[in-house]
Amino acid sequence: MKTTILIHCHDRSGIIRNVTGFIHDQGGNITYLDQHVDQEVNVFFMRVESNFNPESFSVETFKKEFETKLAVPYKMKWSLQTDTKKPKMAIFVSKYNHCLYDLLSRFNSGELAVEIPFIISNHADLQPIAEQFKIPYYHIPFNKNNKDEAENKQLELLKTHNVDFIVLARYMQIVSGKVISKFPNNIINIHHSFLPAFAGAKPYHAAFARGVKIIGATSHYVTEELDAGPIIEQDVTTVSHSHTIKDFIAKGRDLEKIVLSRAVKLHVQGKTMVYNNKTVIFS
Repeated sequence: MKTTILIHCHDRSGIIRNVTGFIHDQGGNITYLDQHVDQEVNVFFMRVESNFNPESFSVETFKKEFETKLAVPYKMKWSLQTDTKKPKMAIFVSKYNHCLYDLLSRFNSGELAVEIPFIISNHADLQPIAEQFKIPYYHIPFNKNNKDEAENKQLELLKTHNVDFIVLARYMQIVSGKVISKFPNNIINIHHSFLPAFAGAKPYHAAFARGVKIIGATSHYVTEELDAGPIIEQDVTTVSHSHTIKDFIAKGRDLEKIVLSRAVKLHVQGKTMVYNNKTVIFS
C-alpha cells in the first residue's frame, strides 16, 4: 500500500528525523521525501511517500499514533492519503468544451487516478460529451433568481456522491461562499489569463489592447475573492502584433486545458499545500 503524508508546522529541529523514524517503526519503506522551509515565516513543509504491507498496515492505527506522537507535540497540520481509494472529482462546466474534453480524455486513458461521479452544468449543450464518456450529466440552470435553489441542488449531489473536490472546467458562474466553505482548497478553477494580470471576463481582449508579447493561463484554488485564490499552475505562450484576438483565444484555449490538467494532477497526487493564500508545489 502506498501512502502520501503532507505536513506543515513551525520549523523546529528534528522533524524529518522523527517523521522518518516513525514511518520506519510502523513498518514503512520511504520511497520519496521532499521538504521546504519558508524562512520568512519559519514554516516547515514536507511530503513523504511510503510503502506498507497492506496485510499488516492499519490506516486508523497509523493516524492515531501519528497524531499522538508527532502531530500534537509539533502542532502539525497534516493529512494522509493512500492509493487504495481514488478521490471523487465533480466537474462543473458551462458551454466551452475544450477543458472538459481534455479532462475526460485523460481520465479515460487512465492518466487521472480519480472517479468522476457526475458533471454539472448550467446549460444542456455539453450533455452529448458526458454521454460519450458514460458519465452522468446534471443540467442545473443558474441565474440570479434561482441561485440559492441551484446551489442547494449542487450541494445535495456533491454530498450524496461523497465528492472530494470540484473542477471548474470553464464554468462561467461565480461559486458562492456557501459552496466554497464546504470544499476549502478543494475547488480548482482555470482562468484564461496569467494572473494577477488581466483578471475579469475578457482578459484576451485586454491583453490584445495592451499589445502584450505573451499570454497565459492560470489554475488556482477558488476563494471568495474572485480570481485571487492560491495559484497551482501557470503557463504562457508567445504572441505578436500579427495575431488577432481570435488567435489569442485559440492559443489561450490550448494553454487552458493543459494548465488545468496539470493542476488537477498535482492535486490528485497530493503535491499541493496551501499556506497564506499561496501554494507549495512539490515535484
